[in-house]
Amino acid sequence: MMTRFLPFAALLLASCVTAPQPTSSFSTGAVSSAEPRATAAGEEILAKGGSATDAALAVLVALSVVEPQSSGIGGGGFLVRSDANGNVTTYDGREMAPSAAGPNWFLGPDGQPMGFRSVVPGGRSVGVPGNIALMKLAHDKHGKLAWHELFQPAIRLARGGFPMTRRLRNTLESRKDVAALLTSGRDIYYDASGEPLAEGAMIRNPAKADMLERIAALGPEAFYSGQNAEAIATTVNYTKTAPAPLTAEDVGRYVAKERAPVCGGYRGYKICSMGPPSSGATTVLQIVKLLEPFDMKGMGKDDPRSWHLIAEASRLAYADRGQYLGDGDFVSVPVAGLVDDAYLRERAARIRLDSVMGDVTHGTPPGALAIMASGMEPDENGTSHFAVADGAGNVVSLTSTIESAFGSGLIVNGYYLNNELTDFSFRPTGDDGRPVANAVAAGKRPRSSMSPAIVFDPKGRPVLAVGAAGGSTIITQTAKNIIAFIDWDLSAQQAIDLRNIYSPGNTIQLEEGDGSEALATALRAMGHQVDVIRPRFKANAVEKVNGRWVAATDPRTQKDVSP
Repeated sequence: MMTRFLPFAALLLASCVTAPQPTSSFSTGAVSSAEPRATAAGEEILAKGGSATDAALAVLVALSVVEPQSSGIGGGGFLVRSDANGNVTTYDGREMAPSAAGPNWFLGPDGQPMGFRSVVPGGRSVGVPGNIALMKLAHDKHGKLAWHELFQPAIRLARGGFPMTRRLRNTLESRKDVAALLTSGRDIYYDASGEPLAEGAMIRNPAKADMLERIAALGPEAFYSGQNAEAIATTVNYTKTAPAPLTAEDVGRYVAKERAPVCGGYRGYKICSMGPPSSGATTVLQIVKLLEPFDMKGMGKDDPRSWHLIAEASRLAYADRGQYLGDGDFVSVPVAGLVDDAYLRERAARIRLDSVMGDVTHGTPPGALAIMASGMEPDENGTSHFAVADGAGNVVSLTSTIESAFGSGLIVNGYYLNNELTDFSFRPTGDDGRPVANAVAAGKRPRSSMSPAIVFDPKGRPVLAVGAAGGSTIITQTAKNIIAFIDWDLSAQQAIDLRNIYSPGNTIQLEEGDGSEALATALRAMGHQVDVIRPRFKANAVEKVNGRWVAATDPRTQKDVSP
């Protein structure tokens, strides 16, 4: 595969006359995101001398404008950073439940869990957004440019406009019940007849531009206090759709946190990702480490047994995830035990090379102090991942989300509010009355599948920053891409291009494509239940290649974002 290295000036000039390129590969670093205009925002910041953190934060804000269905300042995220020497820090900007929330938050008058679709649109699903606080915390630690500079590309996009992409239009059409819930959403994205604006039509959002200008000038206080905080509270409390008690004081109390990274070894490499409230690090590490007893390299990517093993490892890892993962500030999560080598060797002994295990249940990792019950969480959706490296060798892997497409459908100052509280368990206890780790509580952060990861070579140098979007499939996408990179010697781009497989339980979901039916037949012969599905995946990465950082993006999304 040939990679072109272009100077930034050439890329910038090209973006002025044609649609921006989806990836960048240039001497000062690399930027990969799901939207070329957001990628260009990160490139612009790098070209001005910004750090990888600066560029990643500029991408986050730009995505709030050009990919409003997936992420933005009304949501939250996780950031994993490494310097060139392999020193890792992670930052938690996950949304937070309001002070009025409690274990019965999603129970109806009959004491039974409410229907997911009955609470996604409207106020009951909204958590206090964390992305702006996350940005400030990371920028204070690792930023080089002034705070206000990070917002300028996004402000230009919001005020000057950008062309409607096919992917955005399709999502506006399929999720009209949420995207057009409020008049403000209809005014931005729909025509007078109620249809989404045509592909290529200019989308302008002056209210969001004004909000971004206030945050750029005044800092996070412009978001977490005053008019914006009051507007969030008023919108959530008085919406006609599932109103809920959330106060301006709840908004003002939000704090982003630096967390300890969760790291583990795999075949001489080190993988670091985000710990609780993310389930990403422990579950990704479990999947890959469960495969260490097997010759994944010898079998290769074309052997059905490789995909069988990934599926079986996923079943074991997801069983532990469902049992133990939640917000570590509220429940005891046995993080070290979940990635303990001896524990995982014991779990891996259940896996057979050419046949399916029986029923899979959680294990008992070292440090599991309390026996919890598995919860009832709807499927996660949405999200956007992006990765950035700078010329000094600093690397950032950042995943941001508002949960479902267009979040709650509620709009404040031009941006959509998240529906992240639906990532909590709708049921606070199991059938036997035991508590659920991911139950709702005031001030608690819901469990997430976001898995921003950085991979280090055997000498401890960062060589890959990778992550994905797509709800709970994020974990298996990220694990597959790491396996392909380490075991099958694929480039980051080749790894992302490769088919995806998702197996959190007894059924494998296999992405359709060349060879999928033959692979499905082989897997069924081993005893698997297999559904072949349309692609619904979205990964991004940057990779160190011959001393330079190269961006890789997902072809499943890029073909629909450059009209």
